[in-house]
Amino acid sequence: MPTQFIKKCPECGSINLRHDEQKGEILCHDCGLVVEDKMIDFGQEWSHFEEGDKKGRGGAPMSMQKFDKGLTTNIGEISDIYRLEGAKQTRKFLRLKKWQERVSTSIERNLRLAMFELRRVASFLSLPNIVREEASRVYNVVLQRGLVRGRSMESVIAACIYAACRSYNIPRTLDEIANASEVERKEIGRTYRFITRKLTIKVTPSNPKDYIPRFSSILHLSPKTQNDTLRILRRAEISELTSGRGPAGIAAAALYVAALLNDEKKTQREVADVAGITEVTIRNRYKELLEKLDLEEKLKIKEAEATKEKEKEKKK
Repeated sequence: MPTQFIKKCPECGSINLRHDEQKGEILCHDCGLVVEDKMIDFGQEWSHFEEGDKKGRGGAPMSMQKFDKGLTTNIGEISDIYRLEGAKQTRKFLRLKKWQERVSTSIERNLRLAMFELRRVASFLSLPNIVREEASRVYNVVLQRGLVRGRSMESVIAACIYAACRSYNIPRTLDEIANASEVERKEIGRTYRFITRKLTIKVTPSNPKDYIPRFSSILHLSPKTQNDTLRILRRAEISELTSGRGPAGIAAAALYVAALLNDEKKTQREVADVAGITEVTIRNRYKELLEKLDLEEKLKIKEAEATKEKEKEKKK
């Protein structure tokens, strides 16, 4: 500790004081009294911006979502340049800004547009920052390897976002990403398979259980219905009903069955719209669950009880 900060302990008179950098306190080593509790930084302005022990100088953290990772110094905006005093200074900085844009490479120009599109689509899908960073990283690798050539930038961005969602088990369907990016579903799927094959990206298959919290939240279903849905899906996995079928479709059908069992009537159209699938898919998966899991009897009992209650109310 620097000598200018050394003082006596007011309690025991000891000069054996120490500074706790994490808590920002000056403590007496003999009696334990907190002499000062001000945050005093005696070191250099080093901060943790990356995982591990690596440190960087104080400043904004690097981000893959920016075409230059946030490290490039720009001349300034046109509106700021016109605020400068004197026509000579204004012309000078306008010329510098023009040359700064001219000397940028084609990769930098592509990244500038691509990262803007990526942030737009990710914001529309309400994706967490870690998924955005992963999608940006994948696009950078794709661009550096020249895999973008012959494909639209929008389809590659959408495919990278879908790959990042699959990597972090974020439940987003191809239809949702197609709606956000305004690219055809088939084109996104084709580009996604091409990228994962070329970059050898290993992604785990989507689990129907991952879709349940989001679907039930949109449909305003009770926690009991959610739990019953998970039980139905566990039984469906044991019966091998989930293999070879779309995860969103089997999740929506299980949610529809659980809602009926708990007297939370939702139409097939409502559930299909939330899941981004057709009513035909809901009906097919619904019939399979009823037949294989023996749920028809339970539904019949529920329907009989509901009709009895209605008759009682009419008599009253």
